[in-house]
Amino acid sequence: TDHRYKSRSSGINAEYGIIRDTIMADAVDEELKTPLNVGGMIGLIVFYLIIFTAGILANKVLKRKSRQEAQKTQVSGKSEDMMLAGRDINYFIGIFTMTATWVGGGYINGTTEAVIKNGLVWTQAPFCYAISLTLGGLFFAKKMRSNRYVTMIDPLQNKYGKGLGALFYIPAFSGEILWSASILAALGTSLRVICGLNDTASIIVSACIAMTYTLFGGLYSVAFTDVIQLICIFVGLVFSIPFMTVNDAVTSPLRSSNVTMFPSKDYSSFLGKVKSEDAGLWVDYAIMMIFGGIPWQAYFQRVLSSRNTSVARVLSFSASFGCFAAAIPSVVIGLITMNTDWTATTLNATLSKDDYKLAVPLTLLYLTPPAVAFIGLGAVSAAVMSSTDSSILGVSTMFTRNVVVEVFYRKASDTFSLWFLRGTVIVNTVIAMLIAIFVKSVYGLYLICSDLVFILLFPHLVLVVHFPKRTNRYGMIAGFGLAFFLRVLAGEPVLKYNAVLKYPYYVEPEYNADGSIDAYGYQRFPFRILVMVINMVTTLLVSHIAKLAFKKFPVLEKYMFSPNLPGEDAVPMEKREEIKM
Repeated sequence: TDHRYKSRSSGINAEYGIIRDTIMADAVDEELKTPLNVGGMIGLIVFYLIIFTAGILANKVLKRKSRQEAQKTQVSGKSEDMMLAGRDINYFIGIFTMTATWVGGGYINGTTEAVIKNGLVWTQAPFCYAISLTLGGLFFAKKMRSNRYVTMIDPLQNKYGKGLGALFYIPAFSGEILWSASILAALGTSLRVICGLNDTASIIVSACIAMTYTLFGGLYSVAFTDVIQLICIFVGLVFSIPFMTVNDAVTSPLRSSNVTMFPSKDYSSFLGKVKSEDAGLWVDYAIMMIFGGIPWQAYFQRVLSSRNTSVARVLSFSASFGCFAAAIPSVVIGLITMNTDWTATTLNATLSKDDYKLAVPLTLLYLTPPAVAFIGLGAVSAAVMSSTDSSILGVSTMFTRNVVVEVFYRKASDTFSLWFLRGTVIVNTVIAMLIAIFVKSVYGLYLICSDLVFILLFPHLVLVVHFPKRTNRYGMIAGFGLAFFLRVLAGEPVLKYNAVLKYPYYVEPEYNADGSIDAYGYQRFPFRILVMVINMVTTLLVSHIAKLAFKKFPVLEKYMFSPNLPGEDAVPMEKREEIKM
């Protein structure tokens, strides 16, 4: 079918053909190469120097003498200070850093790609992430900040124990590190197209700059550079669009000199359409992005570093608007790309579907003057760095605190935690770089991890934050295990295996004449929502049964399960009472 063809051409198998169009892919079109551009190199170096200098100086700017004493009272030591910027992020810095964290290179490039490939209706990321941020501000920001957590794993470990709670680090780590890798790969492609730089060199340099200033200042540096980066994103893209519209290759109704936009243009390809058979897919991905967009450390690190609960909520709501607004230039660039005669540009070729993921760098390169193109390139580079540094710091914070200190080395000193955090930042940056350079299907892997964050992590975060007395370890193990099992049985085209459990409207795999698989099967039924709900309901049901059992049969207490760690009581008395409630 046409849907399958579009899915295969996008570089991800059929099931991920739609959601992949919402954000940037990592595949590279090797034919689109440009010679090394010295002017572009100089402009890029200047931009990176500005960002690097700002990151290094962030400590002095944000840790003012007038605020240092207040910051010390909000954190337990230097390591926590590096993780949470002294819990002193104000409204101005907070709104910028929260918005910049979401508006990454994948968000900008992928929004444009989605508009071109499947139309506005399938461009789900802008409104889904905006809703996600709003819901986070309404239902999580105040509770998380008022409880003074350091990471989003803290409430899970408080409820389920240090060992079991640390299991939630696995999907969180996978999602964050693969997201970083995917946007680094996207940046490598953009720099190669515009400047003629080698992908590997671009990835290494960009990641190392973000890593270095993060090592110096932690969240202070990340938040301060986010302000500059977000300004670059908005100014760079908005400034570039007028130059694109006056290019002779752009269809005349789009010209800025013509006040009548599309007098007789058919909008159907731009708006897109959700076919009845794809309605389940659309709903499944939309709900997954909205609710699965909440349990990310990059988000909660901003919430938990806010000066107070009011700031935490306001920056969530404001970033929701900023996230949506940042997508508008990308949508316009997608519209321009669709209405450009590319054979009339110096590219002198028609864009293929595989080229759509490069729409932003291509329009900058071929539809704007060189100076404008480099300003736009700065916007793309800023977007990538603003997301990479946030994800790397977030995942390093969780590993240091929730895995190493809480599970393996509970007597760790603050100095040890601080230096271990810095070492973890280096290691995670290297991991993200290696994945971006060597793994060609990194974006498909990221989608799977996002899938698991929604199915496995989100329902338990909801329960421990809002209904802590209704869940316990028994319910968590049952719900988590069953949900993981059901997800595995549902099949995964990216991992190249078909479903064992076929939900309604399942699309069977397609085979070649020799019996080999041409396209793997995929689910049209919104099974991710179903599995997530099953996880939550099972957790509540088994937790309730366990409480009743221990209350009615006290003799069972000696068999009470406890994933105790060295130095912990097998089952603290308060936990025993909690389970029996």
